[in-house]
Amino acid sequence: MAHRKAGGTAKNLRDSNPKYLGTKIADGQKAEAGHIIIRQRGTVIVAGNNVGMGKDHTLFALKSGTVKFNSKRKTSFNGRATVKKIVNLI
Repeated sequence: MAHRKAGGTAKNLRDSNPKYLGTKIADGQKAEAGHIIIRQRGTVIVAGNNVGMGKDHTLFALKSGTVKFNSKRKTSFNGRATVKKIVNLI
């Protein structure tokens, strides 16, 4: 009787890789064309002048320049006005 009963498989021992989200270039720093400024899930921060947005909502520089963060009131489809952050390249 030196054997053990069969143990079940564990379902929650797997973990996904980190996604490295967040701000990559801060306010006032220089950015070259094509550099990633922000990696985000959803449009938490909106693209402004000379900033493009990828299909996963990544904001990147279209031209070389200085990164500038502003906030602006935006009206939603339901009529509510919310304050959104906007990133521009000057």
